[in-house]
Amino acid sequence: MADGAVNKIGKYEIVRRLGEGATSTVYLARDDFNSREVAIKLVSQQALQDDNRGKLMHNLFLTEASLAGKLNHPHIVQIFDAVADEDNTYIVMEYVAGGTLQRFTRADNLLALGDVIEIIYKCARALDFASRIGVIHRDIKPANILVKDNTDIKITDFGSAALGLTTRTLVDGIGTPAYMSPEQHLNQPANLQTDIYALGVVMFQMLTGKLPFIADNIAGLSHQILNVDAPLPSELRQEVPTEIDLVVRRAMARDPAVRYMTWEQFAKDLVAIAQGAPLPRHGVLDTEKFNVLRTLSFFRGFGDVQLWEVLRFSEWVDVAKGEVIMKEGDPGDFFGILVSGEARVLRKRRLLSLLKAGECVGEMAYLGEAGNLRSADVVAATDVRMIKINVKALEHASEICLLKFDRAYLRILVERLAAANSKLSGI
Repeated sequence: MADGAVNKIGKYEIVRRLGEGATSTVYLARDDFNSREVAIKLVSQQALQDDNRGKLMHNLFLTEASLAGKLNHPHIVQIFDAVADEDNTYIVMEYVAGGTLQRFTRADNLLALGDVIEIIYKCARALDFASRIGVIHRDIKPANILVKDNTDIKITDFGSAALGLTTRTLVDGIGTPAYMSPEQHLNQPANLQTDIYALGVVMFQMLTGKLPFIADNIAGLSHQILNVDAPLPSELRQEVPTEIDLVVRRAMARDPAVRYMTWEQFAKDLVAIAQGAPLPRHGVLDTEKFNVLRTLSFFRGFGDVQLWEVLRFSEWVDVAKGEVIMKEGDPGDFFGILVSGEARVLRKRRLLSLLKAGECVGEMAYLGEAGNLRSADVVAATDVRMIKINVKALEHASEICLLKFDRAYLRILVERLAAANSKLSGI
């Protein structure tokens, strides 16, 4: 049932109101044409017509509208459409159930340390993706990070973004003061380090349940951000290790020359923490898995978006030395890529090849026809970790992801053919 007097916005049937702010209202709606639920942010006509903030609201709408179809990343809320007509001004977005990250910034409801690393890592990779196409968010805060499930997050509200290719004058003073970088408080131009600082503040708050700087007014807050050193998270939460303290301190460094210069640097340090001593966590830690995928030769042609997709439909399995991974004559319903260890390919007990990390196994399940039987045994020569991909799971993969798999296997086949020719010719 629709909420209040609003039953329809454009072609979208309203289901209910999700939230309301000073300048806009967000509704859950049905997109019958695409058979999906969407979120619609309806901008207040009163705010648009206001003498003081009307121009700002108009610019924010244009900024967000210009990103429709561009920020296609699994950890960024997708913008489907933007409309400004005589009746309404609104943005149509992907609907994400579950609420925002704010609920995990309270001292009585903090996440495990491993889950904090996981969420911040995913945010860093998503914001890196945005920065590479010239988009700086400028208003990173817990309220703009949606939590879909456990540590599955999506960043939203790019209305305040600075666009590298924009021809419009940017509005100064954009951001939420507690998360604004020193440069923002000095009204200096924003860059990716602006978002790095803000994400550092979010990380501090998720670890401790408190903001690093608190004041009675914006002037007092600005003075602290520009002149006072923030406490270390471990001073407020003793279980926080030194490695995490150092990452937060560097992300929030007042001097941009000391702060992380790139998202890659930030993400690399988060991965190092995830790969170190085991941290308490409740969610599934994808941080290390994603970074491993980026290092494997098989996936070298895959972008971040496709790698996150692979993580969603793949299974990571451990196989002890001597165990059979694939058996001759069995149905070929999955293939794999070795993450670590070695595997022997045998036919009638004769060694055909030795596979190492980054190489694929059982590829005919992907390249051959459905129903093909295995033509060889594959046995773990050492303890093996493998990415297992069911052929049926690929039916739901995106076209570009399938194209990446096609190219990866084509490259492998060409390399094997070249090696075979060299062997035959005695070179």
